[in-house]
Amino acid sequence: MKKYLLNVMAAAMMATTVAFTSCEPKGDEPTPPPAENELAGSINDTKVLDASVEYTITGPVIVEEGGVLDIPAGTVIKAQKGFGSYILVLQGGKIYVRGTADAPVTMTADTEDAGAGYWGGLIINGKAPLSGGETGSTEINSAYVYGGDDAADNSGEITYLILEYTGARSSADVEHNGLTLNGVGNGTKIENIYVLEGADDAIEFFGGSVNVTNLLAVNPDDDMFDFTQGYNGTLTNAYGIWAEGFTSTEEDPRGVEADGNLDGNSPDQAGQSDFKMTNVTFDLRLAASTDEGHYMHDVIKVRRGAKATIANALVKGAGQAKDLIDLTDGKGGAAEGTAISLSNELAAAISGDEVNADATYADVKVEAGNTGCATDIFAWTGYGF
Repeated sequence: MKKYLLNVMAAAMMATTVAFTSCEPKGDEPTPPPAENELAGSINDTKVLDASVEYTITGPVIVEEGGVLDIPAGTVIKAQKGFGSYILVLQGGKIYVRGTADAPVTMTADTEDAGAGYWGGLIINGKAPLSGGETGSTEINSAYVYGGDDAADNSGEITYLILEYTGARSSADVEHNGLTLNGVGNGTKIENIYVLEGADDAIEFFGGSVNVTNLLAVNPDDDMFDFTQGYNGTLTNAYGIWAEGFTSTEEDPRGVEADGNLDGNSPDQAGQSDFKMTNVTFDLRLAASTDEGHYMHDVIKVRRGAKATIANALVKGAGQAKDLIDLTDGKGGAAEGTAISLSNELAAAISGDEVNADATYADVKVEAGNTGCATDIFAWTGYGF
């Protein structure tokens, strides 16, 4: 989880965004508009893509307030390399990703030899509440805010979307995720998402109330599922995989990382994260190891005032983990009432604790019998389970 206020870098990225949207001439020649198959700059009205066209992201794509980006089933969007290649939906803007099981929408790199962190990813800024009733600033540009008082805010609809090779960074503290949901309301529909080979987190919820259903995350460099800043929605049917040969470059990769407030700096705020996960599998297919980058620090980490209800969770595979459940942190542990049921079917012994806690959590249990998330719901991705 990365800090969101880094003014110098935000100012630099603001200048980058202006460069893509400006129509000012360079020298004696005007800047040509993007080609029909290029995506860059601001969308102020309704832009409907054509599934027969392969698009390229050549700079920041900003869906402004009142703007709509409509992407039909089967559309392929490829991004040029770099931190400045991303799609950002601002408050009051909408995105419609209309993929189907037979024809998903794909957002990927513009080269076949890309890896994690090649381009930015997809960011949505909504008007749903954050902890403390605050307004947040988007990491990539502090001028773009999120949060508000409309839990039912609607930023559009995303179905059957593949996100590949996301998570480009501009510094150690400023990097994209695969799908970033900033104060997104529960009027937004998000289901059937596949995030492959992304740097930082596969998905991160910064506050908001949006519900997400059917999420497959394969080889996220940091956390599979990340929650912070007062998130109070539900994630249903989540499957995270570290495949054979996977190596993390992060300090503390986890299956779940949950904070009640942003970076743990506001423990007294009202409206701390209080979310639910139902049917979740953490599948560690890499070889067992206690070397950094080759094991999961915590399968589930809940801390800093967050309250989590996680039901029917399963961790399995040949890989290794330190703690199965960790509810501790120097800035405060998990909230009272946290309830977790996790079954451990790892082949290798853990190197830490089943439950690491500084208080008693009667409903936090490592117990047999959980089945986790089904795999047939992800047949549309083509991933070989």
